[in-house]
Amino acid sequence: MSAVLPSVAALLASLPGAMALTLASFAAGQTIQRLSRGHLLVNPVLLAILLVMSVLVWVEIPYPRYFASAAPLHFLLGPATVALAVPLYRHAAAVRAHIPQVLGAMAVGSAVATLVAIAVARALQAAPAILGSLLPKTVTTPVAMEIAARVGGVPGLTAVIVIVTGIFGYVFGPSLLDRAGVRDPLSRGLAYGTASHIMGVARAAQEGEETAAMAGFAMALNALLLAMALPALWLWIGGRP
Repeated sequence: MSAVLPSVAALLASLPGAMALTLASFAAGQTIQRLSRGHLLVNPVLLAILLVMSVLVWVEIPYPRYFASAAPLHFLLGPATVALAVPLYRHAAAVRAHIPQVLGAMAVGSAVATLVAIAVARALQAAPAILGSLLPKTVTTPVAMEIAARVGGVPGLTAVIVIVTGIFGYVFGPSLLDRAGVRDPLSRGLAYGTASHIMGVARAAQEGEETAAMAGFAMALNALLLAMALPALWLWIGGRP
């Protein structure tokens, strides 16, 4: 078996192998979710991450090597994010009618997310690099990684934190909103997009296109707002928790 591992590692570290591993892991996660009858705790993204991690550890492939080989999939995050403009375009009138409320809620949501990151870093007495990695936790992955690189964080760590944040919102967001009495589709979409970025948009899409439209708009606006605000905040606090 040990003689086979180097060959398997070389295959999985190649462009076709890394992409096949990623797609197959996600397909397996979706299958497991269907078998669980769509249980919220069985998230295909989380399952795919665990499967990929297990394989990389088993065949001893360094993560940077795998990431470099799977770069085309990472590139597609950008076009996929832009494609979220389709439901937003269809419900643009409803979104425009609530712009003042949306902007106010976005400002509060972004500020709270940032303050929570600083509070967590301070409570853990974290190094500046950890704080820089935590700050963009509610921003969609491609933008969050760029922000982390600019504020002294670790982009790879930020990607993990962003995914965990998104999965938390995907799993627990609906029940939290229900308990808070939030029933309006636009309000729910705003919460999903602000707190859980693309995972929140995916969850919002399960509740309807209007909810998904607002979630996509909130995700984009949150990314824009924090991309401008966090580097300035980093300079102001001197990179210290």
